[in-house]
This record gives sequence, C-alpha cells and structure tokens, in this order.
Amino acid sequence: MQELPTGDSLGLSMGLHAAHNLRDIGGYLTADGRRVRRNLVYRSDVLNPLNNEDLRKLGQLGLKRDYDLRTTDEISRQPDQIPSGVTYVHIDILADANSIAPAQLMTLLRDPPKANVELGGGRIEAMFADAYRKFVSLPSARRGYLKLFEAIADAAALPGLYHCTTGKDRAGWATAALLGLLGVPADTIMQDYLRTNDYILPYYAAQIDKFAAQGGNREIVIAILGVQPPYLEAALAEMNALYGGFDDYFDKALGLNQVSRERLRHLLLE
Repeated sequence: MQELPTGDSLGLSMGLHAAHNLRDIGGYLTADGRRVRRNLVYRSDVLNPLNNEDLRKLGQLGLKRDYDLRTTDEISRQPDQIPSGVTYVHIDILADANSIAPAQLMTLLRDPPKANVELGGGRIEAMFADAYRKFVSLPSARRGYLKLFEAIADAAALPGLYHCTTGKDRAGWATAALLGLLGVPADTIMQDYLRTNDYILPYYAAQIDKFAAQGGNREIVIAILGVQPPYLEAALAEMNALYGGFDDYFDKALGLNQVSRERLRHLLLE
C-alpha cells in the first residue's frame, strides 16, 4: 500500500530519513485550469545515504529511471542508492563549467573568517546568480536538460526522478522550466522553488551554527545551502533575454521539438 504523502499540501517532502528534498512536482494548477499529474515526476537531493526504510519508501514510487544531474566528482563521493529495477542515467549538467558546482561551495567554509572575506559582501549571491544563468546557456546544460526532458516525454520511462546534490539548483531549474512549459504560473513556480529552504536548511542547522560560532557570517552559509528568489530570477532573466519564454527556451535552447513538447503536456497534465 502506498504510504507516502499524496500531496494535499503541494511541494511537501516525502519524509525520508535522508533525501529530505524528495518531492512530487505534481498537483499544481496551470493558468488555464489544468493540473500537473501526481506520481509521475519527482525531484530530489542526493540519494545517499539511504537506510532500508528509505529504500523501501523509494521503491513504493515505482520509479523507472533515476536521472543524476551531478558531476562525476560528486558521484564518486556519494553514489546513488536506488531500488533494484530502476535504470540509472547520468546527465552532467555542469560538464562544461569552469567553476565548481554550487553545492560544492561548502568546502570553502572550513575557514569561516576567510569565507567572510572571499564570499561576503554579496559575492556568494553573485556566484549563484551566475551559476543559474549557466543552467540556461551553458552547452552541457542545454544538452543535459534536453536529454532529461526527452526522457520524461517517454511514457515508458515514467515515473521518473531527477536530482542533484541538494536538490535545489540543477534540479531546481529543471523543475522551474518544466512547470513553466506546462503553464504553471510564475508565482507558483517560485513558491515551489523556495520550499527547498523548509527541508535543506533545518538539516544543516548544526553546521550553520558551528560556522557562525567560529566567526563566520551566518548569511553566507545560508546563501550557499538555501535558495533565494534572485537565483531563480537570474535564470529566468537569462532565458527571456536569449530565447523568450519557456516554450521558446525548450525549442531554441534545448532543441526539444513541438511533438515532444506537446507529449510532455499530454503526459503530465490532467
């Protein structure tokens, strides 16, 4: 029997011991009154370390595919744990990037006073805004998101789950773009995006407190581990400037043809 939440309150965590940011993207209303189907597409943070109960709950989702959006270095340190029968697909969104993945910035926080100098004064927020613009325009990101959305447009590959490290940046843009293509209003997309803070920041509370106790600016680590409206707004501005709206982004930036875009709407809307 399905024991996971059905999503009466939309965007809620599935409640695993780990993978705190595992969520069903379904349930949201579109501008034309349709609804995104539940139990088909999930977003998450890293699927490691999962205990037996987590794996049992994950198995209840009936997943066909697990799309890992992380770098090879991230994967080597925390390989996915997935139920048997789930096909693993690696899609390195940041393969062409010359900077570290946003989630890897935690390694810069081992020296709090130094982090204050190097990451304070709005620098970390600017770094994230730049990273989000890369999600839109970086060649590997465009190739990767095309591969992801082509796969989701295949009914035989559903239900599917995609994730990065904390489930907020690479997975966050994937979710925002997909919901946008489906016609979910912008304010709803932002609300869903910001829900990450409800699940990730409490998990890292002890590390945030330790960083602050050692002289670090608490806002720096919160800016790294959480999400803020300007991050997503930077990606949206890049998309609008380069390509137009969501449909043009999927068409011109990703190269997802009209048949596949309509198939996504057919599969994921009710």
